[in-house]
This record gives sequence, C-alpha cells and structure tokens, in this order.
Amino acid sequence: MRVRLDHETDLDGFRREARVLLQRGVPPEHVSWAVGAHDDDLFATEPPAAFNVPATSAVSVPAAFMELCHTVVLHREPQRFALLYRLLWRLAHEPGLRHDPLDGDMIQARHMAQAVRRDIHKMHAFVRFRQVVDGEDADDPLHVAWFEPDHHIVEANAPWFRRRFANMRWAILTPDRCVEWNRRELRFRAGATRADAPAADAGEQLWLTYYQSIFNPARLKLKMMQKEMPRKYWRNLPEAQLIAPLAAQAQERSGTMIERPPTQPLRRIPAPVQRVPVVASSDSLPELHAATNRCRDCPIGALATQAVPGEGPMYPALMFVGEQPGDQEDLRGRPFVGPAGQLFDRALAQAGIDRQAVFVTNSVRHFKYELRGKRRIHKTPTQLEADACRHWLDEEIALVQPRALVALGATAARALLGRPMAVMSERGQWFARADGLQVLVTVHPSSLLRLPPEQLPAAFERFARELAPGK
Repeated sequence: MRVRLDHETDLDGFRREARVLLQRGVPPEHVSWAVGAHDDDLFATEPPAAFNVPATSAVSVPAAFMELCHTVVLHREPQRFALLYRLLWRLAHEPGLRHDPLDGDMIQARHMAQAVRRDIHKMHAFVRFRQVVDGEDADDPLHVAWFEPDHHIVEANAPWFRRRFANMRWAILTPDRCVEWNRRELRFRAGATRADAPAADAGEQLWLTYYQSIFNPARLKLKMMQKEMPRKYWRNLPEAQLIAPLAAQAQERSGTMIERPPTQPLRRIPAPVQRVPVVASSDSLPELHAATNRCRDCPIGALATQAVPGEGPMYPALMFVGEQPGDQEDLRGRPFVGPAGQLFDRALAQAGIDRQAVFVTNSVRHFKYELRGKRRIHKTPTQLEADACRHWLDEEIALVQPRALVALGATAARALLGRPMAVMSERGQWFARADGLQVLVTVHPSSLLRLPPEQLPAAFERFARELAPGK
C-alpha cells in the first residue's frame, strides 16, 4: 500500500500513519512511503484484507528511538521513512532489538542521524550574511545568506540562528527552503536559486582583510582544514578565494617569521619593590592581619572574599607555609580547612604533630581562581603576585618567631628561600635562610589529591614521614 506524507520532514504525519499501520498489522515490506502532493498512480494497491502477523494495539518504544526519528527524518535519503517504520515494527515484535548495538538497521539510522547533525554544525559555521537595503530605512538593512545544505535542516536549524542573531533582520536562502527573521517571528517559504542571493558588499572586503591579517602560515594544516571545511562549502565562503594563495605562500612566510628579529616590548614590568620586614611585638599580629585584608598590591585582593591570615601559637617549633588559600579557606577565612587541609591534618597526626602546637599560613594571602560555570577553580599565582605578598609573610615570620619553617610546595619554597626550587628532587631536605632559620622543603598536600588512587597511599606515607620530628 502507498502512504503519502505532506512534506519532507513530516514527522507528525509519519507517526500518525505508522501507528495506524501497526494497529492493522501491516508489515514493512507491504508499505511504500512517498512525500508530496497526491497524483494518480496506476500501480497503487489497496492493503490486503488480512495478514498473517497479528495487529498491535499499543507500542512502547525507547525515548532514544523518538530522538533518533526527529533527526533521521531530516536526512535526504528517500527510504528514511521506510527504515524508521521497519525499526518501529521490529521494536514492537522483536523486544531484543533495543539491546542489540550491532543491528544493521539501527546502525544505518544512527549514521544518518550523525550526518544530519554534522550538516547542522556546518550550517552554523559556514553561513555568511551580506547586507541588503530592502526599504527606505538604510539604517535597518536586511542580512541575506545563501547556503546549500546536504539535508532538510533549515526549519530545524532556524531557532539557533534566531537566538544567535536575535537583534538583526536576516534571511537564509537555500535550494529547498528559505527562512526569514523579522525580529518577531520566523517565516518560511519555498526554496530559491543562487541568483537570488546578493552580491558581495563593502563589509566583505573588510572581512577578507581581517582574515588575511590573522592567517598564521606556521599553523597551516591544509588536510585538516579541508576535513573541517570541505571544498563543497568554499564557493559560498568569501575567504575561500584567499586560501589557495595564502597556502602557496605559507612556507615562504614561515621562513620570514623565523628570521625576523624579536620585537621589543613597549613597556617593561618593573621589579617588585623590596620591603624591609617589620619587627613588632606579639600583640601587633592582629593589626598585621587587618592590614593584609586591605592589601591591593596585586589584582587578587580585589576578587577574593577576604585575606586569609596564618593561625597558631606564638613561638612555635614549626611554621608550615603553603601556596595560597583555596575556595573553602577563602570563604571561611582560615588556612588549610579544605580537602588539602584535611589531608594535611591526617599527615600531621600520623607524624605525631599536634596542629594546635604549630603555626600554619600561606605565602600568598588571597585566593586566585577562574570561574568555570559557577565553580571557582584554583589558579596558580604568578611570580609577581607572589612577590607582592612576600613582605606579609616575612613580617608574620618576624612576629611569630618560629624555630623552623616547612615549605609546602614550590611557591612557598621560593618565597622562603628566595630562589626557584626543584621540589620533587629537593624534597625532604633542610635549607638555611639568610636570617638563619632552617627550612624543610616538601610537596603541597593538594598535589597528593591529584594522584591516581592507587598511588595515593604510598605518596601519603612519604609525605607524613617527611613531616615527622627529627626528619
């Protein structure tokens, strides 16, 4: 029997007709699918009165299959509706199909869906608008683009362009379907021809100039570029006319770039001002912490919640110095209270050290981070930022007067010893500062949290041993 749908992407019509066919028990091989207006077909036949397969009253299919149908109907393959009805029939009569990843029909449908999604992505990337003044108001031009999609994706893709260019009047012309956005609604009409598309405008020349200026011959990978931007799209891209000459000159231009002398910076960053540590009595430690909270010597202080001072008793046997506060430390105003701090507390306990008997602080007093969605992710401070904070650490050491120092990580080691330290090769060793204080260098506990689970126990044991008294 012949089943005719209204248009190329008539998913609603397909679902309606397929439901009737299933209820009547019509097998896929007895159905011929067509699209478009009805015409006289001398070979059309009525369905047989009965089939050997029982009718199906209700069909429950996986949600993933319906998502697959929404995408596959956009494919240009003429037999896509026959394939989908065959899969629907088999899902109703072969329950094991939904768990078979190697079924030929399902693999074909997924490949078709992948081709449609790739075509949608290419349309996002390769549509180029040109301005057209279509009325008396030259300040409100219409932007028109010509594109030749492989599949029936215009209506499915139109909402993306509406969101992307919401404040601009635009139209996209294709051979099968055209869409226009007037800032209020999307309007669709029949396909157009390439002759209906506007010619190049003045803005296009500016784009070509920009494209030529940013072209980096040293990074040219022609095969990879053609894979991402196939040649069939080139005829609709203004920049395509530059690709061949720029690619031909790439080797020569790369050599010129290498031989060119280095550019001289217009401004040199001044060296940090060296401050003399302040020697004060023990009751001035709160004032030092209050002054730290007002510090704006580097940009970090303006973004953090608060400065995080050190905490612990005066005149301790050990002062532990980390890199900077983390997210939890920044919110609570205390050092080493987050995940790394909890691991640090476990290591102190295993090493026989009472945390209440030692002083814990950081070389940088504010939390430096970058936003990823709503999360604040730790970002290592630069050397200039660490140098700007160094005088706060020196003043705190002078006030607390510990008998020895422990540097947790490379940033702390450099701040305490005044030189770069290869922590992994120098860990577990003691070094002398200019003021005579001894400094033990080891890793920061946060580095242990980044290890694979199978490596963590041994790394933790070594870290605890290095903190133990007498080491």
